[in-house]
Amino acid sequence: MIQKRVRLGDLLVQEGIITEEELLKALEVQKKYKEEGNYKKLGEILIELGFATEKQILEALSKQLGFPFVDLYGEDIDYNLMSSFPINLIEKHYILPFKQDDDYIYIATADPLDYDSLELVEKFSPKPLKVFIALTKDILIILERFKLNLSLKELIEKVKKELEKGGGESVSAIDELLDLILKKAIKERSTDVHVEPLKYNFSVRARVDGVLRELFSFEKEIYFPLVSKIKLLSNLDISEKRKPQDGRFTKEYDGKIYDFRVSTSPTLHGESVVLRILDQEKILLRMNELGMSEYNLKRFEKLIHSPYGIVFVTGPTGSGKTTTLYAALNEVKGVDKKIITVEDPVEYEIPLIQQIPVNPKIGLTFATALRSILRQDPDIIMIGEVRDTETLETSIQAALTGHLVLATLHTNDAVSAITRMIQMGAENYMVADSLVGVLAQRLVRKICPYCKEEYFPSKDELELIKPYLKEEIKFFKGKGCKECGFTGYLGREMISEVLVVNDTISHLISLNKDKTEILKIAKEYGFVTMLEDGINKIKNGITTLEEILRVVKVNVL
Repeated sequence: MIQKRVRLGDLLVQEGIITEEELLKALEVQKKYKEEGNYKKLGEILIELGFATEKQILEALSKQLGFPFVDLYGEDIDYNLMSSFPINLIEKHYILPFKQDDDYIYIATADPLDYDSLELVEKFSPKPLKVFIALTKDILIILERFKLNLSLKELIEKVKKELEKGGGESVSAIDELLDLILKKAIKERSTDVHVEPLKYNFSVRARVDGVLRELFSFEKEIYFPLVSKIKLLSNLDISEKRKPQDGRFTKEYDGKIYDFRVSTSPTLHGESVVLRILDQEKILLRMNELGMSEYNLKRFEKLIHSPYGIVFVTGPTGSGKTTTLYAALNEVKGVDKKIITVEDPVEYEIPLIQQIPVNPKIGLTFATALRSILRQDPDIIMIGEVRDTETLETSIQAALTGHLVLATLHTNDAVSAITRMIQMGAENYMVADSLVGVLAQRLVRKICPYCKEEYFPSKDELELIKPYLKEEIKFFKGKGCKECGFTGYLGREMISEVLVVNDTISHLISLNKDKTEILKIAKEYGFVTMLEDGINKIKNGITTLEEILRVVKVNVL
């Protein structure tokens, strides 16, 4: 292997990624580590100090060394080739042989300057190496996928043999495989399982703490019987592959019953199947278990105990709005109150509450259900989602005639709910008279307590929140361990903002004042923005700056 001498620090200064001062600071830290008997590469220290990201370093090296970047997810990974190399060797050095042609074996590395490791791998290679650069996390994911495939080899072979004998969705090994996938997803605390066909294979991913994580990757021939099995269980039409379908099924694992809501959708390479895992224990959540700050919790509790009016819970899909509404209903329900909900679909059954599932095929929409509900003499009404003018107008009428209406709305922040109502056709004075408050929320991942450590954020991240930092704070993150699946995060918590519509804000709404003016007055009355709530969570060591910036929009000054 031809070695090209590169001084990483000088290269990064030359490319404008770090300054001379930052390089000297990193070299000092490296020297200190060395004196303690702990050798760390300069690149690792630069990332640790927040002076550069791994991607910036690798892009500079790619340019200097002439090794191209590779997107491993777009490649047809040759797992047989990988198994011809010692697994401990490629795992130790993060070097991935991913394909070959007549002349070369293609390898991906996250450290192109580690020539000793490259030469070691070359000794086991029957052909010359062609070096590519890839991010560490991408290499680790492919390695995990490879190890999983090795452990499942026996089951996969069993599936293939049964298919060769002419079995289809009735193959018993497919049942085993589906159970294995679902049990793994439940063990990982997943909310959804995604079965996605790709060009060369198919992937099984799970959403854990709001972020998708790959569980398995299988050969394409197993995909069709697996999808057919899921469709059979869900009472869906197996022969229909061109239209989206919805269904559900129930399974018991470890003595606990789980509901799976299934959605199929046609894509370029086959049907994408998503299984939503519904855990009945979620409906037992109390308000104080949502992770809302004590200050916002008290403000929200006052809103849901209003005698009448509309209370909106807003946020994007998957931000926990429905869970919050269920917790609110658990808080206010009782034998002395008639509570009716309209949902699409009804995910969880709640005692003492009448729940109506919408059915557009027979004309039972949110608006028509809501009109009939008003004749049922309810005290509290919960609307799964206000998505059209008719539903909004009926909700306002219900609020103005003495009912408390709890509903969800898709907006990015609390104040925007007012604008959205007006855009949907509601008159300003009607919004002013009916709206009592808005909770806007997001879910952020919590730092894993088993591998929590102090760290320094990158310059770009700090620059974004500089105007919002009133004091110097310590930043923490999870290093990554077995407990958190090497993500550094374990569990989720809410960040929120609660807008209480008092007489002053109600007057501003009726005068058609803009969002900025309403926000300014709301702050005078104690409104705390979601970003400020997030920074408080960082300050308390609950989550990371990276996580807050992932879910909250920061105004770039």
